[in-house]
Amino acid sequence: QVQLVESGGGLVQAGGSLRLSCAASGRTFSMYNMGWFRQAPGKEREFVAGISWSGASTKYADSLKGRFTISRDNAKNTVYLQMNSLKPEDTAVYYCAAGRTIVVVTTTSGFNSWGQGTQVTVSS
Repeated sequence: QVQLVESGGGLVQAGGSLRLSCAASGRTFSMYNMGWFRQAPGKEREFVAGISWSGASTKYADSLKGRFTISRDNAKNTVYLQMNSLKPEDTAVYYCAAGRTIVVVTTTSGFNSWGQGTQVTVSS
């Protein structure tokens, strides 16, 4: 099991940028696929981005590709989400997740470890 702690959320104006970080504990971080999900009030948790254990493969929600970038630094046990050109509809709690599926998946069922979430609020 890997423990995850997100940070970097906050309030930002529309059009601005924010970088989220997810710090992981555990000796096998590099063996996990990592993902970012988000959940707005009254809505289901949705996939944002995912990255394979090596960082060679990435996946993005179609609506977010080009604005968001996921990356990881296995030496630091950390995964990042760079968010640019933020929109009010990006407002949500953002969650970091870890899983050990063969390929990076886009469903919550593919990830078995979750962080506590960090709030991102984008003002209009």
